[in-house]
Amino acid sequence: MRANQTLGIAGLSKQEPGQTRHGKLEGAMGENFTEIATRLVIQLGIILIAAKVGGEIAMRWFKVPPVLGELAIGIIIGPYAFGSMHLFGIEPFFPTPSQSATVSVSPELYSFAQVSAVVLLFGAGMDTDLKLFLRYAGPGAAIAVGGVILPFVLGAGATVVFAPLLFGDHISFTDPRALFMGAIMTATSVGITGRVLSDLGRLATPEGVTVLAAAVLDDVLGILVLTIVVGMNAAGSISLGEVALIGGKAIGFWVVLTGGGLAVAAIVVRVIGTFRIAGSGVAIAFALALLAAGLSESFGLAMIIGAYSTGLALSSTRLKDDVAHQLETWYLVFVPVFFVVMGMQVDVRALGGAWLFGLVITLLAIASKIVGCGLPALVTGFNLRGATRIGVGMLPRGEVALIIAGVGIANGIIGQDLLGVAILMTLVTTAIAPIALVPAFRSTASGRRGKEATDTSP
Repeated sequence: MRANQTLGIAGLSKQEPGQTRHGKLEGAMGENFTEIATRLVIQLGIILIAAKVGGEIAMRWFKVPPVLGELAIGIIIGPYAFGSMHLFGIEPFFPTPSQSATVSVSPELYSFAQVSAVVLLFGAGMDTDLKLFLRYAGPGAAIAVGGVILPFVLGAGATVVFAPLLFGDHISFTDPRALFMGAIMTATSVGITGRVLSDLGRLATPEGVTVLAAAVLDDVLGILVLTIVVGMNAAGSISLGEVALIGGKAIGFWVVLTGGGLAVAAIVVRVIGTFRIAGSGVAIAFALALLAAGLSESFGLAMIIGAYSTGLALSSTRLKDDVAHQLETWYLVFVPVFFVVMGMQVDVRALGGAWLFGLVITLLAIASKIVGCGLPALVTGFNLRGATRIGVGMLPRGEVALIIAGVGIANGIIGQDLLGVAILMTLVTTAIAPIALVPAFRSTASGRRGKEATDTSP
């Protein structure tokens, strides 16, 4: 929906450009600012109620993470389903977008969803145990590399094979659409796996900590791959020199941002401690996350990299518990909006012949993580049981794949068909992982080899 469209629901009248009503401010495109704000708050109210209903149904009836219900409800109330219907003489709350629109909702609603993604990744960074992360960074790095390379190759390769069916023509491995599908396949949701392992009481096992370390590194590598793909698409070139330049710039900025954040975190906490106004800690900490997110975007990285790095920098400070506690309410309100809005991007009808491709991608997504992460785990000291646990733990794509897919839609790299494929893959892998993790960790036998086999502590 474009910014110059009005909601047209009860109490809001449509006006011609250049007109104002009761002295209200008017936008440059001729839309009344009051109407924009009214539309947004009504949409957010609908989304939040729908998100909680969808999440409750998913958790209570289907025993799966609430995020799956939020995604599904987004599809149902979105502009390609019930959201575009005229009910009781009221104009649609989520009208079908024009064909030229890059996203399926209004710019202001999509922007709100992006801020929600910053909240999500800032919280994930705050929840990361930096000491345990560093302790298992070695095995985690090897597992993360395996969990990026194999899924990327299989995802891009499958897109090339199915290109005649999807696009009506053959494409090369370096086509942005193929590379982007590979990038989506690399994602791992550290939040979903971490929640399941925490509920099982196995988060502090070698496999549990290694999965978390690997998932964090996997996300960083995956987003760096995404950054390179987006940069290549924008430049229209795929020379190795430009790839190296884009990759070096992205990695260099991330290292400087993360290292700098860790270096000045203690000073930042002391400065924040001088404020006496209630809520100063969480407000300033989140403001830093927003600034880092914007800076990351300006350097060619995704905003969520800056948000995560800020959270990671503050994760080992005395400010962590206070900020994390206050951020929890924000999380419960903001984050569901992101998942519902991502569901709204899906036009199931647009999948068409992509259903077969979606099933193939989903199967490859499952196999590539189990094999791609399991083999490095075997090499780094885990036995077959431990390698299987790690492979399954790295399986869910969750919110990270959706964030990557959102970047692809916003940049015009993928269309509704590939977005639908990405969400189908995300739904299946996210639903399977919690189910498979329970029996994988039911046994108390160690997943390590040799003398470490008796050690179940990190």
